[in-house]
Amino acid sequence: MILQARLDAFKNDFETGKPPYNVPPAVIEIMHRATDELIESGAAAHALKAGDKAPLFTLKDPQGHLVSSADLLLQGPLVLSFYRGVWCPYCNMELQALEEIRPVFQTLGASLIAISPQTAPNSRKSMRQNSLNFPILSDTHNSVAAAFGLRFALPDYLVDLYQSLKNDLPLFNGDESWTLPMPARYVIDQQGTIIYAEVNPDYTRRPDPEDMLPSLRRVRGL
Repeated sequence: MILQARLDAFKNDFETGKPPYNVPPAVIEIMHRATDELIESGAAAHALKAGDKAPLFTLKDPQGHLVSSADLLLQGPLVLSFYRGVWCPYCNMELQALEEIRPVFQTLGASLIAISPQTAPNSRKSMRQNSLNFPILSDTHNSVAAAFGLRFALPDYLVDLYQSLKNDLPLFNGDESWTLPMPARYVIDQQGTIIYAEVNPDYTRRPDPEDMLPSLRRVRGL
């Protein structure tokens, strides 16, 4: 099953209240409203695109070690996934799909990392629960996400909903800003140029990881 089919199946179960889910329709309506407003804001149009230069960054992995994008690019192309957090089931299914295709990325000489605003303990939990063999780097305050044009602030009514559901982003992220990255994936070549970009303000929509393979193969001349 391709990634979007998995996401659609989960979304249907979640929104129709199939066990074990029991989400009130009013909650679903608020989530839809927030997604629709983010789409209508045009925020995704301001994110970096293919052909743009990728910002360089250095972030900590879950063990506290510094990871430099410049160092990774010396080894080969870089695949980035911007990840909202351990609390997001759609994001976790995406990470699982990326892990499935990670060996193919490796054969093409590419490194794979995820970038999230969450704290290191939550990233360790994400890696453990999703059986990941690639790191989730901690992007404090969504600073790198902002450099890629992905950071947005949650509207007050969505903050109220998250708080009522005990989805405490300040606790997950160690940051009081109530900001998140729009889900996004990038492939960056060794010259630091973005050769693939996919940004979607609808967090329930994710492209299949195989969509990145043609860009990686072109870089390798395949």
